[in-house]
Amino acid sequence: MQNASKTLAPRILHLEDSAIDHHLVQMALKKAMGVADIERVETLDEFRGALSLHPFDVILADYRLPGFTALDAWNELQQYEDPPPVILLSGAIGEQAAVEAIQRGISDYLSKDNLNQLPQVIRRTLEVQRIRKQKKESDVALLRSERRLAEFAEHLQSTIDQERASIAREIHDDIGGALAAVKFDLSWIGRHSNDPSTQAHLSAANEMLQHALEASQRIMMNLRPAILDQGLAPAVQWLAASFGRRTSIDTQVNIHCGQSAISKEVQLVAFRTAQEALTNISKYAKCTRVTIDLADTEGHLTLEIRDNGQGILRSELDKPKSFGINGLRERAKTVGGWLDVSSHPGNGAAITLSVPLNSTDTMSPDRMDHND
Repeated sequence: MQNASKTLAPRILHLEDSAIDHHLVQMALKKAMGVADIERVETLDEFRGALSLHPFDVILADYRLPGFTALDAWNELQQYEDPPPVILLSGAIGEQAAVEAIQRGISDYLSKDNLNQLPQVIRRTLEVQRIRKQKKESDVALLRSERRLAEFAEHLQSTIDQERASIAREIHDDIGGALAAVKFDLSWIGRHSNDPSTQAHLSAANEMLQHALEASQRIMMNLRPAILDQGLAPAVQWLAASFGRRTSIDTQVNIHCGQSAISKEVQLVAFRTAQEALTNISKYAKCTRVTIDLADTEGHLTLEIRDNGQGILRSELDKPKSFGINGLRERAKTVGGWLDVSSHPGNGAAITLSVPLNSTDTMSPDRMDHND
């Protein structure tokens, strides 16, 4: 229901069975506020009819009326999206009844013996209503903005993944093909030349070529983890093994997964989370041990990467430009999951990804434990 907050002349609905009391209210408001637009109703049916015909800025209601109370009228208002505020204007109703009314959502209570305070109470109520409405509108705008930002982040991440896959294909088809051709040509030269100097150059060239092939394969793997075609568990094991060889950090992998049909999107999010976490560990953790736990119990896929390093300061996590962790959080949201980072400076850190799985995703468990 619309709530047009008119500062000079609010439209008022008066729920009152006494014509004399209504007249007194009219006189008090006309004198103090210049308000003459006050409509009186006596029954719930009249109350409903008035609300269906016009929007009101505020409702004044006697507490006890023939056959019902102001709380019954309040209940009628709850069917409207944006109901006007209600002020109890009644005789002595008792402290308990007044408290109950306020707890139910009634805006204010004023005794009929204090009509001189009514204009001030109405102004205050309308101002509070205006502030509440502005806050509600701001909250809705913020929610829409956050939703648009999340959709943009998801679109951006999808675009990045597609571009990575495209670059990986180009490396494989163009650079990989060219390097393979060079390798065949070098092999041909090696078979048809006995000159020691030529053989020495061929050996050096083959060694550099092997480095180039390995680099292109590593780049392709980082751009598009083809190993995910074998499943998330083998991909995480491969990632951990590569990390251990590259950094000489003791890396343990514990997998407790059933034969789960996890979507490619969820697998990619989990793989990228592990990849980013291990990259950060190699740069900043200064640790000697890393443990990776992967499980799909209780309808959730859970991935946790822990280290025994120096930990992460809360100020570092809260930095606006902490794009690595924030990026992982946004990735998790794209598949309905969430990311948690826990750390105790000097006692290591843990990054935990949790993603709910569809009921059809989990089949009979076949538990595994692996150590790398």
